[in-house]
Amino acid sequence: MSGVVYGLLWILFNGLARLVFRFRTEGAQHFPKTGGVIVAANHASYLDIPLLGCAIPRRVFYLGRDSLFPYRYLNWAIRKLGWIPLKTHRLDRKAFGRALSHLKAGEPVVIFPEGRRTEDGSLHIGKLGLGYLVAESQCQVIPVYISGTFTVLPTRARWPRLFPIRVIFGKPLKFCKDEGESVKKFYEDVSVSVMDNIAQLGGVPSPTRQAYKTDSRSKLCE
Repeated sequence: MSGVVYGLLWILFNGLARLVFRFRTEGAQHFPKTGGVIVAANHASYLDIPLLGCAIPRRVFYLGRDSLFPYRYLNWAIRKLGWIPLKTHRLDRKAFGRALSHLKAGEPVVIFPEGRRTEDGSLHIGKLGLGYLVAESQCQVIPVYISGTFTVLPTRARWPRLFPIRVIFGKPLKFCKDEGESVKKFYEDVSVSVMDNIAQLGGVPSPTRQAYKTDSRSKLCE
């Protein structure tokens, strides 16, 4: 039943987004039609969640802050639609375990590596949970840049503005851990590489490589 509701909402939000925000997608051919895949996107607005969903023609599941939907019945309904509540102050193994179950079942899982919405519109350092998810699932990562949502509905804004929104998909990234490499170093390298790719898709600066002082390009599998 939840799949039917998800499909109906997908059609509704797609129509509204294209009408109101001239919503468009780029690089959709990079998104695999089957199999588990991690979708990693920048996070600038509450609109990122429904509009990224509109851009993906498959049902997806979202890792999101556990306090995002505080009302009981809304919380229950959003969970049924695919939200996985995540405690962001630590590595939430329960939430990541649920995400891994979906990935192993061949379903896409969305994660926002920055952990929270940007306050100024710029990209911020990705957290290490993305690396953990990659290491445990062995799934490839689709980097995504969502353009326009910060202008439409930034943090603390009461009403949305009219502005074009685009969702840009990058090519899948597959990571390999070097023998003898520490787990933390691998997590950092994954985070750096994915955030760099997200920045390149949006044509914006990436803060991660300088912050971690590492070169993660060697971690990408051939």
